[in-house]
Amino acid sequence: MVGQVGKLLIIGAVIYGSWTRFAERPVHPADGELAATEPRQSEIESAQTLNMGRWTLTPRAHYDITARVLGRENYNFDTLSDLMPEDLALGWGPMSDNRVLEHLEISQSGRFYFWKMPQSAALDPQSITTHSANTHVIPNDGLVARQLAALRVGQVVHLQGDLVDGTREDGRWIKTSLVRTDTGAGACEVLLVRSVEVR
Repeated sequence: MVGQVGKLLIIGAVIYGSWTRFAERPVHPADGELAATEPRQSEIESAQTLNMGRWTLTPRAHYDITARVLGRENYNFDTLSDLMPEDLALGWGPMSDNRVLEHLEISQSGRFYFWKMPQSAALDPQSITTHSANTHVIPNDGLVARQLAALRVGQVVHLQGDLVDGTREDGRWIKTSLVRTDTGAGACEVLLVRSVEVR
């Protein structure tokens, strides 16, 4: 009996893993800048804090971005996963064009986004830095959470929401970047996502 239950669990895990790989497979759009516009950021006149679980969030700016999904990474067990279950590496302008991206190797780990390019590639590192970002996404509600979880690498997505700082009951804190030119620790946008539209 235990043997049969074990077999069923293994079969179920294989089916689930296969379906997940199929559902999350990358899309392959046409060449060209698919997200040509720069992200739009505007001031919040009177920011009011809001509570989300054990977190208190302070909005810093309204944020509107149309970008290509360069990578996505789910986080289930790190210290921030209760608020931010996934990160999206997003690219716009030249970083939404296959002809640029084909020269880059993109990865995500430990809440960072990384890119590598061969020395022979005639790409401007500054342009890569200023046209892409690792974004910690906070779903505003269950619908947004499902939409974010369904995003695939290669899709162009329009996200609207607020860049936020946050503090947790135990003293843990996060701080959003408010510029697109920074790199390294602290350079990620922390985005409370209020709407998602795949284009």
